[in-house]
This record gives sequence, structure tokens and C-alpha cells, in this order.
Amino acid sequence: MRTSTTPRPRLMATAAVAGLALLGLSACSGGGQEAAAPTGGADSGDLTWWGWTPDAVNAEKLIAAFNEEYPDIAVTFVSKPIDSYDSVLGPAITSSDGPDVFNVAPGSANGGVDTFGAGALDLTPAVAAALGDDWKDKLAPAGVEPLTVDDKLVGVSAGAVYSGGLWVNQDLFDQYGLTAPTDLDEWKQVCATLEVNGVTCFVQGAGQHAFDMDTFEAVMENVEPGLYVDASEGEVPYTDERFVQGMEIWKSLFDEGIMQEGAIGLQQYPDANNQFMSGKAAMVMMGTWYTQYAVKDSMVAAMEAAGVADPTPFAITPADFPDLAGTGDTGSLFGDADYGLAVSGKTDQPDAATTFALWLGTSEAGQQAVANTLNNVPALKGVTPQWEQIDLVDPARQLEPLQEYTERAGQATEPRFASVSSDLNSAFEDVLIGVASDDMTIDEALGALQAVQDEEK
Repeated sequence: MRTSTTPRPRLMATAAVAGLALLGLSACSGGGQEAAAPTGGADSGDLTWWGWTPDAVNAEKLIAAFNEEYPDIAVTFVSKPIDSYDSVLGPAITSSDGPDVFNVAPGSANGGVDTFGAGALDLTPAVAAALGDDWKDKLAPAGVEPLTVDDKLVGVSAGAVYSGGLWVNQDLFDQYGLTAPTDLDEWKQVCATLEVNGVTCFVQGAGQHAFDMDTFEAVMENVEPGLYVDASEGEVPYTDERFVQGMEIWKSLFDEGIMQEGAIGLQQYPDANNQFMSGKAAMVMMGTWYTQYAVKDSMVAAMEAAGVADPTPFAITPADFPDLAGTGDTGSLFGDADYGLAVSGKTDQPDAATTFALWLGTSEAGQQAVANTLNNVPALKGVTPQWEQIDLVDPARQLEPLQEYTERAGQATEPRFASVSSDLNSAFEDVLIGVASDDMTIDEALGALQAVQDEEK
């Protein structure tokens, strides 16, 4: 399962905040004194790491690489479902029985630093000691300021993920002589060919609004690059006619049959993911985190998790989001730090926990291990995948497009969730599903987004 910095529904966010309100706080120790900043440097310990990502295969790879250098620090990764991460993490980090290390993410994403930063120790001194006073220049910007709250570095970024494009089952496309669609007419033609052969063309769990936001941002990047982020930062009103166009395109995906029947009743994880991984759907809206499934063992594990018995891995390739607005502006990617490793204020092993966080996010060995999983674009500048050491399903069809895609992602500058407040996130949840289901008009939807923007000015 993925990764992703997926925003959580309001109920879960409320539960998480309520849990953190009980902190006196986790970042404090006896007598209300703030715990000393950890320095790392420990070479033994027994740690528990909580996160919604990476998946089991890649977590094992990362921990094994860490143990080559630190054999006496045991790390147990506990995978928590995306949908319940916030609700279980809040109470856990108020307790000494909670994780030593936990994932955090920028903005209104799950594990948001604004919500959970109070339960984490400040890692600024440790990162500065590891990389030097110019440490910010050595790390990708997406993993620095977005994971900082009130000058406190809440988490050390492992790397970034970017969305904005599609993934294609290349085996199915080759079988039926298809190429990735570049506009709406081509998309409909591809769907017609696939569906007459009993294959779902495109699958999206439109009931999981974070991925709806990805699709809508991709649409808006096609309408006019940068406009989506400008509006989230209050610089352009949501009532602008260009957002009317974007919302009309979003609605057309349902009206034109691109979105599969019943899309609103599905979640992206596990429903849409399982349909794609089981070969029942030929395209899915996912981001760079899906690159990991170009690797044989990760693809096999994902197919098994989707219910495929004795799976034969298939080749996946990335494709640009089609030019639905007719502007020619395609290929845009947008992203944030996927997750940062936070050290719990309640851990009794802060230095061992910091050693692990620093190794994964700031060392060349750790970042190379991250790069080679293909799950994240590394946080440490200059580190890239060692493609010759990566066992792709079909290098002849995958290597070149994956190299180009990874390079382009590393150059992307637009954020995914970092500029979206929790209130705006909740509004998007309502309006995108509301418009798709005909429960809300486009004018009502954009008015609701504008109301949030007005309140935040």
C-alpha cells in the first residue's frame, strides 16, 4: 500500500486533535520542562516506527540497509492504514507505550505537522550537526519548511512524492495496440477498446477525496499552471471563470464515462489500487509512489495483497494527464515531502530514534536506499536511483520512461497539500464529491471554496 500524504476526514482529524490536547505535552518531560533535543549518535536500541508508508517490502529493505551500519539498533515498522492513521496516532503519542518514531507530513495531509508536531522533539540541532550549518541547502525544499512548525523541525524528510499523472498497465495496452490518451477524445476511444474486451479502462476511488484533489489539481494545472496553488494561498478567487472551467472538466469525467460506474462508492486504497493491481483496470490516477511497483518483488507483493494467486508481474509505465482543457499545458507534477520521521517526545530512546531518522533522511547510504526503492524522490540533493541495481519487471519498456519521469518529478515546484489548510481540505471533500454526484452545482461548489478562502484572509 501506499504512501501517500493523504488528507483525513474531519472526524479523524478532530479525534487526533482531541488526543493531542491531552499532551502536557508529549514533547515535555517531568516538571513540565521541555525534553532536551536529541543528538543521535546512539548505536544500540529497540525502536518502534509507525507510519502509513512505506509498504512492508520497502520498509524491510530500508531497515535492512540501516542495520548494515547499525546492527544493534532494532527497528520494527508498524504499518497503519491511511484512513485511521490520525485517529490512532493522537492517543498513541500521549503514551509512553506509543511509537518511538512516527511519520508526519506537510499541510493538511495525514500525520500533519501542525496537528502532531507538539508530540515530537525538535530535530533541527541534530540535522545541523549531521549536515552542517548550511543543512537547508543540502536538502530538497519540500522537506524543510513544510515539516517545520514555529522554527521546530518536526520530522526529517525521507523524500517527496509527486502526483499529476496516470499509470498504465503496459501489458494490457500493448495487447490491444493502445497508447496513452492525450486528450478527452482519445481517452474515450481507449476506454471503448478496453471495455469491449472486458477490461475497465480507468479506475478511481472517488470516495477518497485526497485523490479527487489530485485529479482536480491536475485538471487545473492543465487549465493554467500554478492557478490551483495561487487560489489555495488566497491570491486568486475560486469564483474565477477558470475554476468554473476546471470544475466543468471534473464533472465531465463522470458524465463522459471516464470515471467507472460507482466510483464515488470506492476508496482509492484499497479498492481502486486492488482493481489495477489485479489487472482488472488498465489505468489509475496515482503519483510517483507507484514507481516502486515497477520493481518485480514490490509488484508481486502488491498483486498478492490485491488477491492475485501466484501472480506474474506486469509492466507499468507513467503517462501525462491528458489535455482536457485544450491548452497544451500538460506534464505538470506537484508534490510534497511524502513523510518525515518524527521522534516522539515520549520515547525513552531519543538518541537511538534520532540516529535512525538522521540515517534515513540525511545520510548518503540512507537516501540511496530510499532512492532505490523508487517509492520517493530523495530528500538529500544529488542522490538518484541506481537503476542498474534495480530489478524492473521489463527494463526494455520501463527504464527510459521511468528515468524521465523521476527526473521531471525532482524538478517540480508546485505543492500538493502543503498550501491547503485543513478547512479548505474539508471543503474540497464536500464540493468535489458533491459536484460529481449532482448534489451540488458548480456555482455552489466554488462558492463554498470561496467562503473558506474569505475566512482565512
